[in-house]
Amino acid sequence: MAVIEKIQGTRDFLEECWEELQKVTWPDYEQLKSATLVVIVFVILISAVIWIMDFASRTVLDTIMSIFGA
Repeated sequence: MAVIEKIQGTRDFLEECWEELQKVTWPDYEQLKSATLVVIVFVILISAVIWIMDFASRTVLDTIMSIFGA
């Protein structure tokens, strides 16, 4: 009996998912292109910030280590 309930529950879930997907407003090509460009620029900026922080911390640590002769 439990197997039949799980199958019915899965079927109901998939039907509800399909109904919700029919309500979605999908972006057009221009919106997609714009959003993709924003994501790429954001990733480049965050990567640059992480690189600068890495470079700065490496420089500080190398300076401290050179002071103590390590």
